[in-house]
Amino acid sequence: MSSSILILGGTSLDTIIHLDQLPSPVPQTIWPRQAYRSLGSTGAGKSLNLAALGHRITLHTLLGRDAEAETIRQQLAKPGIRLLVEATDIATEQHVNLMTAAGERISLFVQPPAAPETVDWQPVMAQLPGADLVVANILAYVKPALGWLQASGQPVWTDLHDYDGSDPYHQPFIDAAKVIFLSSDNLPDYRRTMEQLIRGGKAFVVCTHGSAGATLLSNDGQWLEQAAIQVPEVIDTNGAGDAFFSGFLHCYLQGGTLTDCLRAGAMAGALCVTSRELVSDRLTPEALS
Repeated sequence: MSSSILILGGTSLDTIIHLDQLPSPVPQTIWPRQAYRSLGSTGAGKSLNLAALGHRITLHTLLGRDAEAETIRQQLAKPGIRLLVEATDIATEQHVNLMTAAGERISLFVQPPAAPETVDWQPVMAQLPGADLVVANILAYVKPALGWLQASGQPVWTDLHDYDGSDPYHQPFIDAAKVIFLSSDNLPDYRRTMEQLIRGGKAFVVCTHGSAGATLLSNDGQWLEQAAIQVPEVIDTNGAGDAFFSGFLHCYLQGGTLTDCLRAGAMAGALCVTSRELVSDRLTPEALS
């Protein structure tokens, strides 16, 4: 069954550089194993994965008036994805990601995401009544929309990524969301943070641990664990978290149990790391079953 999902924020054009190991802080010349440009950021990753799973996606994003913006438009011109673009005079977001085969990453925001003072939200508001669910990504420009999104009564999911448990920047997204995803990268005591979020009224919280799997806490006190699914070779870990989110959400919208959803998320994440792209060409609903 196909659902209509509204996604706010997150497209970039990235340079991916694969290294044998992350650089030490000393002057040096480094010869990478490979380097290439790729579509990036959390809105693009979620949109591509969810569209591949058969859902109807409306993605709102900010793009500059530059060649990078045109490349992003072309790469998101996929069946199932409707792109709502607000063009700005600020250059399109760009990252340089330093990667290792072990999945380590350093992301350099060489062109930070745009954060204009005003955004025309009317095109998004027009899509809201037909959406089954809204994903509010943690872009600064999305913050002003959180109030009317929350007031609309539509279910809002958010992904806090490497939240540290206290950064006030994330609080408006936490307040607006019914369901929260985050990673344990900056959370030594991630269970405590998950419990705090549940006490704040969330339906459930999912914390991912990269190659160590994922943990879920529901509002009835149920803890669930999901191991990462092993793959023969890890090619590129960019976008694995967004693939996990998408696989989980797909299964949830099909009426799956939370255990089933965790398994589907792990399957989608595993497929993602075997591809250079944000979405594996082998991702289908059947591949998650």
